[in-house]
Amino acid sequence: MGKLDEESTKMKAIKTVLFLLLLLIGKIAFAHVGSPGVVYEGKAGPYNIIVNVNPPDVIPGTANVSVYIENYAVKIVSVQPVYWYAGDKGSPKADEGLPVKGTPGQYQASVWLMQSGTASMKITVDGTLGKGTVLIPVMAVSTAQRAMPKSLGWVLAGLGLLLVVLMATIIGASVSDGLLKPGTNNLPNIRRKKLTGASIAFLVLALMLYGGSSWWNSWSSNYAKYMYRPPLAKSSILNYDQQQVLHFQIDSNSLKAAKKSMSFIVPDHGKLMHLFMVRENSLDVFAHLHPVRKDSLNYFALLPDLPQGRYLVFADVVRWTGFNETIADTIVVPKKTWVKTASAKLYSAFFHDPDDTYVISNSTNQNVDNFPGKTTLVCGIPGETMKLADGSSAIWEHAANTPFEAGKVYPLTFAIHDPSGAAVKLEPYMGMMGHAVVLKYDGSVYMHLHSVGTFSMASQEILQNRMKGDEKIPATPDANRFRDSIDREITKIRKMDETERNRYLMASMPAMDMPEGKHNKMDAMVTFPYAFPSAGKYRIWVQMKRNGQILNSAFDATVK
Repeated sequence: MGKLDEESTKMKAIKTVLFLLLLLIGKIAFAHVGSPGVVYEGKAGPYNIIVNVNPPDVIPGTANVSVYIENYAVKIVSVQPVYWYAGDKGSPKADEGLPVKGTPGQYQASVWLMQSGTASMKITVDGTLGKGTVLIPVMAVSTAQRAMPKSLGWVLAGLGLLLVVLMATIIGASVSDGLLKPGTNNLPNIRRKKLTGASIAFLVLALMLYGGSSWWNSWSSNYAKYMYRPPLAKSSILNYDQQQVLHFQIDSNSLKAAKKSMSFIVPDHGKLMHLFMVRENSLDVFAHLHPVRKDSLNYFALLPDLPQGRYLVFADVVRWTGFNETIADTIVVPKKTWVKTASAKLYSAFFHDPDDTYVISNSTNQNVDNFPGKTTLVCGIPGETMKLADGSSAIWEHAANTPFEAGKVYPLTFAIHDPSGAAVKLEPYMGMMGHAVVLKYDGSVYMHLHSVGTFSMASQEILQNRMKGDEKIPATPDANRFRDSIDREITKIRKMDETERNRYLMASMPAMDMPEGKHNKMDAMVTFPYAFPSAGKYRIWVQMKRNGQILNSAFDATVK
């Protein structure tokens, strides 16, 4: 690779401050950031359904599952939690979904998730068309620790003290007054017995309370120890032959603390990592990259011509168990002051991924600060058209001036038209009609969307294959052999031409096996089902493909 130059000391200091800020976000960054709900739109056998799963933030806990079914006579809807470690045969029985009054076709179920790790919801619909099932990945992890309100604590402490006094008094009386025969006077030795009995009882009760408190504190400490914490990363920019390269390094200490390994990462859409960079605050620059793995901790990606500034970094990976998580970081991109050389082109060819893309956009149609001369797209809003780089246009098919409600599932539908206004035929982009990223302006919510929902296709495939096995936990593979086999798979995919690669990727995605579904029709429209988790202002980037070119569009949305 040649000699890699280190970042400047000043840049490292700035990056460290930003990195610490993102740690607050990283604590909830399992399979995306700040948006734990899982949404699926597709088929369960012959039935068109939409499923919204709101997992608990404490395990054990209950997940709320809503199932919407289109215009079918349904007898029963059942929801079963299926754990990766147990398989279909070793998982609990299904719970019945109850019809929601006043909303035909909607069913609701509360399902207990008892174990942390990779899980799924097996939705079964039984109706006039027969039975249909679908498996929806859910990452069951504890991300919160409940604190008792102080007022309740004082009330319980007072009641506890009262019970201790009453119990000590009762025991003292039982070994003294309770032994007196009728008509016998309260003798001095009886009073001593009462005091001694009450004192001993109070001491025993105090020891019991101390033991109970110690037990509770140990469990609380153990729970906090095993709360989900995503791996951390240290991003840096290296200069090699006047070419900027992103070095994304997983922090080994954070892996040791969580008892994790990065050797067991599997491809998702043919990539080991989907990395997104967004310029902080303004959100006017967006990049979707696919770094190359050097070893289990180090990933490298060729940086496009990004404007200088501070960037949020989100890297999505999937483990061999189907566990999908996001590793968050920040980085400062410096201003470039050179011209690429011939050797830089060779280096670019090594790290370049044809599916990498980036876009500069804002809502004012002005040149982005510090980067004059580059094409800047104007962000769209619901119901209005935005022009794209190739002259075509994109529109968000949602009523203008109609705000979104937090927690409600919406079909985020985007259409592409050619310069004449005619509908176009889209091409597969990494095996799907399109990809989208949702980011809240304050950085607290990040979500990578697909046309079938908010989960990873690789996770669904792994879980479906796991259902075919027994309840025995699969043995952990040898790390080196596993990593080498995955590297060979990635190399094989990279050598395919685009048509062959898309055919190969689509065949491996369970959600794409829908001959009558909308998700395998490369028409001019793509729909991403999603429920915004909280109120605020969001930006959505959509990537689709036409005439061999990746088309990026960006839209702003307000959620109430």
